[in-house]
Amino acid sequence: MFNRDRILTSINVSINYPIGIMYKVDLWLDNSADVAVERRRAAEAVRQARIFNTRQRVMGLDLQALEQQVEERRGREEMEAQREKAFDLLRVNQDQVLMQQLHEEEERKSEANRDLIHYRATRQRAEDTRDADLTFDRQGARGWSIPVPDTELGPASMQAFQGEGIGEKEKRRAQMEQTERDLREQRELSVKQQKENTHRELLKGRELVQLDLRAVQLDAVEEECKRAARVALSNYHLAQAAERAEKERNERMRKEGEDMAEVWHMVTSDILTERPEAALREVGGAIGSVGRPRVLTDRWKGMAPEQLNAIQMQREEQCLERERLRKIDKQREAAWDLQRMTLARDAEEEERKATERQKEKRTEMDRHNEQLARELRQHQQYLSKELYTNKPTAKFFDQFSRSSR
Repeated sequence: MFNRDRILTSINVSINYPIGIMYKVDLWLDNSADVAVERRRAAEAVRQARIFNTRQRVMGLDLQALEQQVEERRGREEMEAQREKAFDLLRVNQDQVLMQQLHEEEERKSEANRDLIHYRATRQRAEDTRDADLTFDRQGARGWSIPVPDTELGPASMQAFQGEGIGEKEKRRAQMEQTERDLREQRELSVKQQKENTHRELLKGRELVQLDLRAVQLDAVEEECKRAARVALSNYHLAQAAERAEKERNERMRKEGEDMAEVWHMVTSDILTERPEAALREVGGAIGSVGRPRVLTDRWKGMAPEQLNAIQMQREEQCLERERLRKIDKQREAAWDLQRMTLARDAEEEERKATERQKEKRTEMDRHNEQLARELRQHQQYLSKELYTNKPTAKFFDQFSRSSR
């Protein structure tokens, strides 16, 4: 429930004091929204300055953000590398500490074993036990030399009972004899095994000697076979050499006979006798054709004067024919030159007419272009002076691209 006095007091205060007068004790203003708005405005201004800066801007890239990301990544990589190095050093130190601990543990175990062995050797000898008189046949071992009356000993103190120890010496003698028999049997068994091993080694040695003798015999037989093979091969080579020498002698004699026959043929042949008939030979043609003479170049000694005169007359006729053909070609070339001149003159006339027609067409096109330019200037004057009279100012363009979003 509301307090009536507090409500009346607040009503009186609002009546007595004008509206707009507030005190620190009245209400606390929360300006976090204004701070957030100002922060966003500042961030937007920084973003606009970065984006709309044509000197530093690259289309589609934020260089500062990329550089910051690169720096952050490089810093992370350096931190990871340092952490890995620290981990490596820690692992090495832990391994060293572990090895040291293992070494110390081994040393402690060795020391404990040595102490245990020393303690057993000095304090736990079998000769110093309470039963030493029974085990080692010693009386009064370790302070027990004074006999104790049986009346003072209780049931738990009894060490020797009645009936014990009877025939102990016979038992020990029998044990010693049994031990001696066992040792003798072991010794005999060892000697027997040694003899068997010696016999086995002897047999193995004899077998090896036999194998060596057989290997020597086989080597001797193999060497003899190799020697016989070498002798047979040598005889075969000698036979081949003799056969080759005989063939070479026969071949030499054959070549000498052929050379002598060739020399005799050259001496008696037509090439040295210089018969002109020897340079001509009848060569048969196709079936039904008449044979025609053919000159053999390796036997030809030159032409006769009649043949030379015939060749000279044929050359003169060929020169006259060539001169006649040259005159005909010159006349034909003159006719072609005249025709080419006529065609060139006609082509020049046609080109001159085409040039005149082109010039007239260009003149007509220039007049048409001047007319189009005049109409375009009039249209531009109409647009600039009558239609587009309200030109936009810089304020009109400043209203665009005001935000970076």
